[in-house]
This record gives sequence, C-alpha cells and structure tokens, in this order.
Amino acid sequence: MKKLLSIVLISSLVLVSCDFDKDFEEMNVDPTKAAQLDVNNKLASVFLKTSGGRYENWRAGLIYSSQIVQHMSSTATYWTGNFYTRNEGYATSLFDQAYPQQVKEIEDIIYQLTNDGVTGDQMGIARIWRAFIYHRLTDLYGDVPYSEAGKGYIDGVLKPKYDAQQDIYMDMLKELEEGVSQLGSTSSLGNSDLLFQGDLGKWKKFGNSLMLRLALRLSKADPSTSQAWATKAIAGGVMTSNADIAYIQHLLGPDGWNKNGNGEVFMADGNPRLSKTFVDFLKDDPRLPILGARRSDGSTNPADLMGMPNGLTSGALEAKYGTTSSDYAEPNRGVITGEDAPMVFQTYAEVEFMIAEAITKGWASGDAKAHYEAGVKAAMQMLSMLYPNASAVSDAEVATYLAAKPFDASKALQMIGEQYWAATFFNEYEAFANWRRTGFPVLQPFGGEAIYDGNVTNGTIPRRLIYPGGEASTNADNFAAAIARQGANEFTTRVWWDK
Repeated sequence: MKKLLSIVLISSLVLVSCDFDKDFEEMNVDPTKAAQLDVNNKLASVFLKTSGGRYENWRAGLIYSSQIVQHMSSTATYWTGNFYTRNEGYATSLFDQAYPQQVKEIEDIIYQLTNDGVTGDQMGIARIWRAFIYHRLTDLYGDVPYSEAGKGYIDGVLKPKYDAQQDIYMDMLKELEEGVSQLGSTSSLGNSDLLFQGDLGKWKKFGNSLMLRLALRLSKADPSTSQAWATKAIAGGVMTSNADIAYIQHLLGPDGWNKNGNGEVFMADGNPRLSKTFVDFLKDDPRLPILGARRSDGSTNPADLMGMPNGLTSGALEAKYGTTSSDYAEPNRGVITGEDAPMVFQTYAEVEFMIAEAITKGWASGDAKAHYEAGVKAAMQMLSMLYPNASAVSDAEVATYLAAKPFDASKALQMIGEQYWAATFFNEYEAFANWRRTGFPVLQPFGGEAIYDGNVTNGTIPRRLIYPGGEASTNADNFAAAIARQGANEFTTRVWWDK
C-alpha cells in the first residue's frame, strides 16, 4: 500500500513537472518588456541615421564629394577633397558610420519581419530603403560588404565578404522590384514614416524612381541591362511632381538626433564657398540668389556673387586674384543651411532628367525636350517648397531661362547631365556618382587652377573614396580579395560601373 502510494505521488510530481517545464519559458517572459522593438520605431530610426549626422555629412559628403564635383570650394587645407589630398578618416567616414548604424539596423529590421512572417508594407519599405543605403555605399567605394553585411548579431558573421559591385547592383534592382510589389494601398507606419507620412503611392513612385537611378548607373558598364531596367522602372510609375520628392524634414532638436547633418556642418564651419564652376553655370539662373550669398555682407545680388576657384589656399588665392575668401559666395545661410532644413534623397527633377536621357538614348518613347524642360522647371520651383525662406521662381522666370538657353538635341546628354548636377546640389553623394557616370559637366581638375603640390591623384579628379585601412587587418582575406578584383585602394581606382 505504501509502495502504491509512493508511485502515485511520484507520478503526480512527474506530471506536474512536465507541465511546469512546458510553461517555464512562457512564465519567465517579462510581460512588461517587448521581446523586440516595434518595427515602425526601428524604421524611423534608420531613416534618420541614413540621413546622417554631422560626422559623415561633413567629411564624405561636403569635404570630399562636394569639392570633387565643384559645387563648393574652400581655402582651408583640411577640406581635402578640394586639394585631392588623402585623409583616411574623412574619406572613410560614410563606410565607418553606415555599417554599424544604417546597415546593422536595416538588416535587423528585415530579419525581424521575416521571422514574424510580415510580407506587406513594412517589408516593402524596408527593402526599398535597404537598396538606398547600399547603393550610396557601393557608388562611393565600389565592392563592399553586402550579402553578409550586418549579420554579426544575426548569423555570427563578423568578417563579411566584399561582394562584386555588379552582383550588388543586380540584387538591389531585384530588391526594388520586389519591394515595390509588396506595397499595398494602406500603410501601417503612421508617424514613423518620416519620408511620405504613410503614403504608399509615393513609396511606390520612389521605389521605381530609385530603380531608374540604379538602372542608368549601369549605362556605361552594361547598356543592355541598363535599358531593360530603365524601361521597367518608367513603366512601373515614377515621380510625377515635386510633391513626390523623397526627403526628411528635420527639426532643431533634440540635440544630435533630428538635426540636418549638412546644417550642423555650417553651424560649425565657416570655410566652404560656392565653387567658381558652379556659380559660373548659374549666371542668369534664378536659383543663384536663393542658393548663394556673399560671405562678407550676406548680399544675394547676383552681381555680387562670385564663385571661388577650387584648389587654392588662402595665400594662393590672394596672390593670384587679390581677394580673400570673404569676397566670395557661400551657401545662403538665410535659406538653405539650417539645422532644420530638409535632407533630400531624390527629386522629381532628377527623374525628369533621367527620362529625357532614356528618350535620347532610344530606350523610351516621348519628347526629350519636354522632359528636360520639366526637369529644369521642377529643379527651380522645388526650392521654395523645400525651404520656407526661399523666393518662389515663377513660371515666367523659368520660361525666360529656357528661352535664353534652349534645349539642343545635338548636345542633349551634356545639357541633361549639367542640369542634373545643378539639381543635386547638397545631395553630393549622388552628384559625385552621376558625374562619374556621364562625364557632365566637363570638369577641369581643381577647377582649372594650378595643381596643388600635396595631391595624391597625379592631378586627376578622384573617381572614388577609399576603404578604411583597418579593414586590411580586421577583415584581411575579404579585403584582399576586393582589392585584387577591383584595383588598388586609391582615389583614382574606378568602380565597376565607371570603367
């Protein structure tokens, strides 16, 4: 009897123990804490981090890219892009900031959505944004970690391989196509959508417009693939007005979080000026007094606005021209350089210029002249929409400009490239990339001035920025494979689509 009772008691304990074990995991989950942060909050975070802070916008964006494409100039020698000199910390800043922040976060978002079985608007937007993040990285550096990037916490990949740029581009185009297809009619992002405030129609247009940008980036390296994807992008539906521009409207706070990274630079640095190349192009252009102001007195009178030659120190500038940097125009601090200014990622004007290019190449039907003129109009009139203090450019002013500088079909690609360059002022990563692809405008090294003695490019305009030197030791095998495939880690090495 005692033995029977013992067996019953033991059996009961075993059954209770089994039930306890079954529910143990559930019982030990803190109901007050989320296992994962809400995806919408994560997306808002990665949008802001992609817009960037002062660090990378100052270094890779303004110090290097804006100076190389001669939007801006500076006599301060630490503005190394103006002198084609090497500062590894500056040149690698986007690489250094993007991978631990933008890349890690977007890969985590996609991992979470995949595990949760989410296939709708959140996933579609995440895939579009992922393509945006990576395309800037690969455009600036060439072969970069892609397929294994951001997988340290997810898969334990601490030394990701560098994927060939061609492979990266093929996958980004696929991701854009599939990402757009996952967008429905109703967004769940709400206020977390810092670009389009839940308007999925605009997200679809942005995804297709970005596809068009990436497609045309291949026009030198792979024309047939470039044409196929450009045709697909246009057919899918691209931006149709300035209301479709992809941008984040920044705020004045909290400090270090939602401020415009370019605006933070101008709060800290009084050295940059508008380049002579850029100002000369904008003569008789209604954008000039909006974009520029004389440093010495703030005058926006076009007659007072001179662009500063590239590649000259303050001593060389004074010796050659009898001027000082305060005599020249800088970005208009009363209009476009605020910390609460928008950060623009892609504009309707760019899209119109790309369509005009596709028509000129015979890749699309339509009137190249009409699309070119629509692009010019959009580029001029978007300024008052983006910047509250900007004077509105009237239809009459646009018409006067176009009449004075009419579209010439024999010079179509040059004119389109020049206007695209002008329209991407302050979007310097894109300006640098498209200039390398098209060759327009035709830029002279250092703006045509004497070659700076300390340059590391043999007096030629840089074609890329450089990888962090630390990659040679921390990710040695993969770094070496990228160098062997692409070429030396130098400013003069061309990326795949630029060869």
